[in-house]
Amino acid sequence: MPPSTSSDLTLSVNGEKYTLTVDHRTTLLDALRERLDLTGTKKGCDQGQCGACTVLVDGRRAVSCLQLAVAAEGREITTIEGVAEGDQLHPVQQAFLDLDGFQCGYCTPGQICSAIALIEEHAAGWPSAATDDLRPEAGPPPLTPGEIRERMSGNLCRCGAYVSIVQAVARAAEAKGAAA
Repeated sequence: MPPSTSSDLTLSVNGEKYTLTVDHRTTLLDALRERLDLTGTKKGCDQGQCGACTVLVDGRRAVSCLQLAVAAEGREITTIEGVAEGDQLHPVQQAFLDLDGFQCGYCTPGQICSAIALIEEHAAGWPSAATDDLRPEAGPPPLTPGEIRERMSGNLCRCGAYVSIVQAVARAAEAKGAAA
């Protein structure tokens, strides 16, 4: 008997558990969109280069078009549908709305998920390629527009809303810092 090409798995998505039978080759993106009907996460290039499919996996950003669904079992997945607290938008979502951090909106879910992780990474002191001083005692670098642009460079916007996206990320980061 040939080996099976599918598996039963349980995915934890936005705080809920879902049990699915999926082909081993099914990407996390396709499982989310086609099997769980969570269509906020977008399919862009399907090659991991545009960031439209960015979700959070255990709080870290991941391009879901390159991750197999079977590899996400046992991990906490957060999609754009799961970032708000009920009717209360996440601060990043609110900043995107307030500062027009979107135009057509296609890349926005991935941009928002990436920005949420960026703010956490920065707060934890993780450097980026734009960070000047990497010494641990230097602490987190200032979250300058250049630092934000570098940290968001994996998310493309065909409409060119980058100026507003950078402003929205900066505002959300300031709001998180003020709340802490």
